[in-house]
Amino acid sequence: MNTKEKILSKALELFNEKGYNNITTRSIAAELNISAGNLHYHFKHSEDIIKILFSELTMKMDDLLNQMKKSGNKTLEDLYQFTFSTCDIFYSYRFIFINFVDILNKIPDIKSQYESINCNRKEEFYLIFSHLQKSGVFQNNIPDFVIECLTEQIFIIADNWLSHNRLILKLDQNTAIQHYTLLQMNLFYPLLNREQQVRYEQQYIK
Repeated sequence: MNTKEKILSKALELFNEKGYNNITTRSIAAELNISAGNLHYHFKHSEDIIKILFSELTMKMDDLLNQMKKSGNKTLEDLYQFTFSTCDIFYSYRFIFINFVDILNKIPDIKSQYESINCNRKEEFYLIFSHLQKSGVFQNNIPDFVIECLTEQIFIIADNWLSHNRLILKLDQNTAIQHYTLLQMNLFYPLLNREQQVRYEQQYIK
């Protein structure tokens, strides 16, 4: 791992542990036992680090979505694994979501990226839901407005569950990921055909 990679790794760890507003480039350098000048050679400001971490998050989600779109006959298990993996990725970059409004307000580049991603994600989710209907996981007669509403509901939960956990439930990492995966999966339950509902209850509801 080179110096730049070490800086990014330590910054992510510190932002997640102590919050975006409590960490500076100097504190990151101190944790790595390097000079502030050495760190600033790679990143002039903490915002530059956050831009790259946000890009990492985006790329991981792009890869996950591409896998979901490419897989042929969709299954309930595919949907669960996709939802679980999304929660897992988000937890790894949780400071972004816990400090979401501050970051978007302070870093215009990320705000612009997020707005663009938001539009693209809606189309991608709509396509995934369409494939789930064709594969017989979802019912065929779901109105378009329900699918559109579902996409927005998912975004609201996905962007805010980490703050909810930090403030309310305070679950540890593994328990939180499992809990909020099921919370999102439960949104899909009314859309599953009856056979898939029974399967869902047997496999995921305890």
